[in-house]
Amino acid sequence: MSDLPLIQADRAVPPPATPTTGGRRRRLRLLSRTDRVVITLMVLVPLLLVTAFVWLPAAATVVLSGTDWDGIGPLNEIDFVGARNYSDVVNIYPPFVPAVQNNLLWLAVLFLVATPFGMFLAVLLDKELRGSRFYQTALYLPVVLSLALIGFVWQLLYSRDQGLINAVFGSSIDWYGDSNVNIWAVMVASGWRHVGYIMLLYLAGLKGVDPSLREAAAVDGASESRTFFRVVFPVLRPINVIVLVVTVIESLRAFDLVWVVNKGRNGLELISALVTQNVVGEASRIGFGSALATIMLVVSLVFITIYLATVMRENRQ
Repeated sequence: MSDLPLIQADRAVPPPATPTTGGRRRRLRLLSRTDRVVITLMVLVPLLLVTAFVWLPAAATVVLSGTDWDGIGPLNEIDFVGARNYSDVVNIYPPFVPAVQNNLLWLAVLFLVATPFGMFLAVLLDKELRGSRFYQTALYLPVVLSLALIGFVWQLLYSRDQGLINAVFGSSIDWYGDSNVNIWAVMVASGWRHVGYIMLLYLAGLKGVDPSLREAAAVDGASESRTFFRVVFPVLRPINVIVLVVTVIESLRAFDLVWVVNKGRNGLELISALVTQNVVGEASRIGFGSALATIMLVVSLVFITIYLATVMRENRQ
């Protein structure tokens, strides 16, 4: 009998509330009409802009890649040729193979040289060295510049007659004109910009690493380099995926720099430059250029899909 009030009291206590769909709906009802309009616009406006300027042009490019059209005639005169453009790109278009080789070389240099150097600089700056803020600003400054402007800046260094490099070493190398060296010259300029971007990404990742991981490794007697590669670097896996995707995309869209130098000719053939030459150049081969652009799109989507899959997997954990 004495336990009855306690049992009734326990029954009188309601169970803790759990978030439900109904609860979310009640919270939404608390928003005023103005708030709902603002939220709707914040979602719809970016969605419409991305659809209009990204997805629709991308879809139109894929469709036009199967056509033979010069961009001038009416749309009802477009001749659909299926996969012929892709076959012509691979089999009877001489600049395509050098362009693929240059893009792969560009990717290799950015991934194997510029990216590790940017990571090395991030590790140094993470130690809070004296004047690190100045170094961060100086190293990141090229990132805010366009590749076209970087091409002009490095032209002051690479000029055959008045360039700083030839003046210092007393040489007369035509860095931009010689097809044997110009690809390396522009990759140095591109790498100069890429290093700052990678440094910033890794520096942001290092700031988020739990200090206790380093302390535990130091207690176990691990060296600083061993601690980084065995403990810190695996924690930076999301940053590593982002860096991989960024590096691939940078190697594919390396257009501005080579277009400023010589419009992507004479040793600087890149797929992006070939797209521009065919779509807006004298040839005006919209279908053929769209096939080249679709190839770039497919390669980019592969790595973007890997990135998104990694991010969603991390969020589930």
